Amino acid sequence: MFACLALIRYNNRKKTEGDIMFYTYLRGLVILILWSINGNAHYHNTDKIPNQDENYILVAPHRTWWDPVYMAFATKPKQFIFMAKKELFSNRIFGWWIRMCGAFPIDRENPSTSAIKYPINVLKKSDRSLIMFPSGSRHSNDVKGGVALIAKMAKVRIMPVTYTGPMTLKGLISRERVDMNFGNPIDISDIKKMNDEGIEMVADRIQSEFQRLDEETKQWHTDTKPNPLWWFIRIPALILAITIGILTIIFSFIASFIWNPDKKREKLQ
Repeated sequence: MFACLALIRYNNRKKTEGDIMFYTYLRGLVILILWSINGNAHYHNTDKIPNQDENYILVAPHRTWWDPVYMAFATKPKQFIFMAKKELFSNRIFGWWIRMCGAFPIDRENPSTSAIKYPINVLKKSDRSLIMFPSGSRHSNDVKGGVALIAKMAKVRIMPVTYTGPMTLKGLISRERVDMNFGNPIDISDIKKMNDEGIEMVADRIQSEFQRLDEETKQWHTDTKPNPLWWFIRIPALILAITIGILTIIFSFIASFIWNPDKKREKLQ
């Protein structure tokens, strides 16, 4: 416990470095858990991902709660910010986690200008990119407009990726195959105005690429599962991941009273 408090004091002196370290740590921990319970993920066309020194908007149809983790892992060491509904921030530990990992709250019923201004500033002034899901929810039309406007004003490309795999936790645990397929970066610099017509053009390009990627993924996606003997390796890994996860929860609860990750975000709003 004293070691945790000492670590908190040290990171308070270097909060920017601490945010990066925690993001990397938590991404690795969640991937370890997913590998332990599934271990059947495959990544395609990762050579199309822009260089680490280029910021971009990573977009995907939102299909499960774990597809963002696979997206973040495939694009490592790049780090991202992402929108999350404000209700998710009410839980002290989970809210602190997602803040440390770059989440910023959005009021979907009454969105403010910061929903656009903040990610634009991050894309322009930092080395973090943005994850958005322009389809898969009842707010899809609003998000599509947001993707187009942010990409245009920040002058960045849009990077499409699709998830094909288990849609339920049972399917994930039964080790159904996961395929992450990256598409061609979308340049929208030729679209001069982001009016309704311009936004629709961007949405059409994104949707066309999603459809192409889903069709392409069919050649790889099979029902074949790994050898069940792999569980002899994955069970100890899962026990280790759960133990580390419990310690992380304890540390996060203490840190949430001392370390405010929103201070860095407030400077870019």
